[in-house]
Order: sequence, then structure tokens, then C-alpha cells
Amino acid sequence: MLINKNDLPLVAEDFMNDVHFEDVEIINNLYEKLLTYINDSTKENKNIFIDNYQEWYDHTVAHFKGEEEKMLELNFPPYMMHKSEHERCLEQMRLILEHFIKNEDSQILRNYFESDLVNWLINHIHTMDTVTAMFFKTGQSPCHAH
Repeated sequence: MLINKNDLPLVAEDFMNDVHFEDVEIINNLYEKLLTYINDSTKENKNIFIDNYQEWYDHTVAHFKGEEEKMLELNFPPYMMHKSEHERCLEQMRLILEHFIKNEDSQILRNYFESDLVNWLINHIHTMDTVTAMFFKTGQSPCHAH
């Protein structure tokens, strides 16, 4: 297991916590597929990993879209900053997969999962999602205080 869901920061909105728990299940499953490929680098294992990665990407797009729609609906002041971070994350996910498909470089993928992704996820939840969830719940944002 790469990420223990009990180690995730919780935010003020249960629907966001639930999606984060789903994310962790998908990421842990995908990480296991990566380790399988690293230990047995067959074309079949590569394709299984790529298919699962694409499912994770699609899930992440839907996750971010749901948050962003709610931010727009509630006129969340730092919407563009949060959306930009989502876009940066999705771009990195695309580039990592493209690199793997072209170069079969599983070490970059492993580093991405074990370091970059875990750190990004925890930090994003702890900062941006915490502020966003509090705004969803209370209508107040520390980013827009007087």
C-alpha cells in the first residue's frame, strides 16, 4: 500500500473526503500494477498498467470537475488558483504517462508515485481543499477576508 487513507487530512465536507478515499484506493491499486510491471515487464503488464492509469486519469478529471463546478456555483474567490493547480496536476499526469509509453521508464513512474504524487496529494488536501471545503460549508474564505 502506497497511501493509508487514515493518513489523509480530512476536510469540512464529507463528499470531498469520500472522493479522496476513492482516489487513494485507485492510486494504491495502480501502484500495485506498477510494481507488478517492474517485477515482470511484459507487454501485458504494461498494457494493464496503462489502462488502469487512464482510468485513474479519467476519475481525477471527474473529481476536479465536480469541485470546480461547486466552486463556480458558490462564487469561490480563489477559484482560478485552485483550478490552475488542478490543471497543473493533470498535465503532469499526462506527461508522466506519455514518457512511460515512449520510454518504458518505470523508475520515473515509481518516483512520481512514491514522492511527487503522495506529497502533492497530502499538500493539496491540507491546503487548497481544506480552504475550499470550509468555504463550501460556511461561505467564508480566509483568502477573501477583510
